[in-house]
Amino acid sequence: MSLSELAHKTGISVSYLNEIEKGKKYPQSEKIALLAESLGVSYDWLVSLKLQKKLLPLSKLLASGFFEEFPLEIFGIEPAQFLEILVNAPDKVTAFISTLVEIARSYDMQIEEFYFSALRSYQEMHENYFPELEAEAHKCKNTFFPETTIPETLTLQNILEKEFAIQVQEYDFEKPLQHLRSLLKGKTLLINRLLNEEQKRFVLAREIGYALLKPAKRTYTFSWVEVKSFEEVLSNFQASYFAGALLLSENQLIADLQNFFTKENFDSNFLLNLLAKYRVSPETFLYRCTNLLPKHFSLQELFFLRFDNAENQFNLTKELHLSGLHNPHASALGEHYCRRWISISILQDLQKLPNPQKEILCKSQISEYYNSDNRYWVLAMARSLSPTPALSSVAVGIKISAQSEKIIHFLQDINIPTRKVGETCERCIAQNCPERVAKAIIWQKQEQKKNNREAIRKLLQ
Repeated sequence: MSLSELAHKTGISVSYLNEIEKGKKYPQSEKIALLAESLGVSYDWLVSLKLQKKLLPLSKLLASGFFEEFPLEIFGIEPAQFLEILVNAPDKVTAFISTLVEIARSYDMQIEEFYFSALRSYQEMHENYFPELEAEAHKCKNTFFPETTIPETLTLQNILEKEFAIQVQEYDFEKPLQHLRSLLKGKTLLINRLLNEEQKRFVLAREIGYALLKPAKRTYTFSWVEVKSFEEVLSNFQASYFAGALLLSENQLIADLQNFFTKENFDSNFLLNLLAKYRVSPETFLYRCTNLLPKHFSLQELFFLRFDNAENQFNLTKELHLSGLHNPHASALGEHYCRRWISISILQDLQKLPNPQKEILCKSQISEYYNSDNRYWVLAMARSLSPTPALSSVAVGIKISAQSEKIIHFLQDINIPTRKVGETCERCIAQNCPERVAKAIIWQKQEQKKNNREAIRKLLQ
């Protein structure tokens, strides 16, 4: 029945019926009675709070508060639009939601992983560059110190204490909180005494970001202890982005990167000197590069990876892909990432040093992937993950193309090693690989399926 037909039967206007259907209006009791009579159902059935069994997943989603805490509008979706989809095809939407829930259960996904995945999608939509946050950082610099000045730790602390009445105190976190970098307790920021100077500066800059951006919801710990909502995840990202922009001035870093890219040979010392100049960690530096490379160098096809290493386990703890999903990315649970990735080999190199807790390594390689024509120049840095005993590597990979070869002059440097790499050992076709740590069981299954298809094709002929 069309809305026009229902309007004719009930005497209710088409526009009002449309508002009801979109969830913008809840009809008065006399209008519900007219609707029930015209639709041939009882009044109680029409307003029943009980749903059919097949609609229960949808009911749980609506009752969960998901739409209150997940800001659909940042993805260009209005809640009314989503509700209209539900109204038009509730069975299909419910089936889709049930499928996602089953996938999440199969892969042991928690709600926070969904939030972080949504954040990555949000970053990718904007090529990880946010002008409004750049503007806030620029405004803060102009207010408190010159644009060209590298802010001192004491300067950042004074801004927090004098401008925002947040006292800063070094603190000895005890078990099980010894891994925390900071905790905001009321108007006091407790900073882990074991942090190095670069980490302390980032914690202070991030807290200034929170104070200026004034999010409705935020996390009070650094690192994560509990993820309560997407809004917390988003505000944490925005405060961290602000911190990177405050510590690594956009215009200054662009000039330094231009200088680096025009060199004829890869120079790791140049990058290590930049870390010393800006007094930031390798992660802050390389992640900041992912903000500026797409925007100012037209290098959109890139990825960012962070690996943590403890007890010889290599865990991918952070990733970002711009302009599509690139070859190195998170795989199914339990697989072993290729040991030829520079993200992992640099950690192995760092482990071999006499005092890895005090060293920073910087290396690069050109990675060529099996079963793919894609080639990437990958820049990796590794260092201790203070205050824990673990080691960490961060890497930015830039797809080699006509554009990247035009911008990065040293891509032809013969001293940059080139390696054939896979995704994981379980999926890799490499024969007699000395770095292999697991059998290629998934590749073997795929090959068996391919052989079966080929045998069936021949039989049918």
